[in-house]
Amino acid sequence: MEPGKRLSDKVAIISGGASGIGAETARTFGMHGASVVVCDVNDAAGEAVVSAIESNGGTAIYRPLDVTDEAGWNALVAETEAKFGKVNVLTNIAGVSGRDPKQNIQITQTAGGLLEDQTLETWNRIMEVNATGTFLGTKAVLAPMRRAGGGSIVNISSICGIVGSHANGAYHASKGAVRIFSKSVAIQYAANKIRVNSIHPGFVDTPMTAPGHANPEIVEQRMAATPLGRFGEPEDIAMGCLYLASDESSWVTGSELVIDGGMTAN
Repeated sequence: MEPGKRLSDKVAIISGGASGIGAETARTFGMHGASVVVCDVNDAAGEAVVSAIESNGGTAIYRPLDVTDEAGWNALVAETEAKFGKVNVLTNIAGVSGRDPKQNIQITQTAGGLLEDQTLETWNRIMEVNATGTFLGTKAVLAPMRRAGGGSIVNISSICGIVGSHANGAYHASKGAVRIFSKSVAIQYAANKIRVNSIHPGFVDTPMTAPGHANPEIVEQRMAATPLGRFGEPEDIAMGCLYLASDESSWVTGSELVIDGGMTAN
C-alpha cells in the first residue's frame, strides 16, 4: 500500500454515489487509490463525481443503476470484474427516506408521516430500495469477491436502525433490516474472507436531510440531541467507509460503526 493511499489496487463499487455520503465516499476512495465504479439514478451528478475523481488523478467510471433491479446489479458487477479484473469493495449507500419528494421543508416532527397514514406502496418502496437493494448488491458481489480472495462490503444503515425516532416506521424497519442482514452475511462468508459491516450515521447534512434541516425547530431539536454540537458532514461518514473498506479493518466483520456525534450515547 502506497503511503497515504489506503485503497491502492482495490476496485470499489458505490451505489448512491452521485450525491451526499455516496459522492463523498466515491471521491475519498478515488483519492486513496481505488478504481471506483459510481452508480446512481442521477446520471448528470454521477458523471460529475467521476470527473472530479479523474481531475484529481483517480480512476472512475459511472454506470446508471436501479438498486432494486437484480439483473442490473448482475450486469454491473460482471462488467466491473471484466473491466478491472476483480471486485474488492462494495459500499451500499443508495437509500430513500420516504419523505414526500416535493417537500422542501419538513413541517412535522415525523419525517415520513405517522404509521397509520403510511400507504403500503410507500412502505414497499422504502423497503425495496433500502433493504432489498442492499441484499441484491451484496448477493451480486459474493462470487467475484471469492475469486478475488476476499473483500469488504459496507452497508449504510442509520441510527434509526438501532434506536427509535420520529422518522417513519418503514425507514426504521428498512435500516434495522440492513443492520441484522449485515451480521448474518458476515457470519456466512467469513470463511471466504468477505467482511460485512454496517455504518450508522446520525444527523448528517445531505440532500436527504435538507428538508428537515430547513426547519429551525427541527434543527434545534436534533442539535440538542447531538453531544458534539454539530451535524455530521458527508466526509465524516466517508472516512468510516474508508476504514472498513481498507485492509486496516481486516479483523472487523459483523460490526456496527456508529458515527453520530454521540447521539446514541445519551
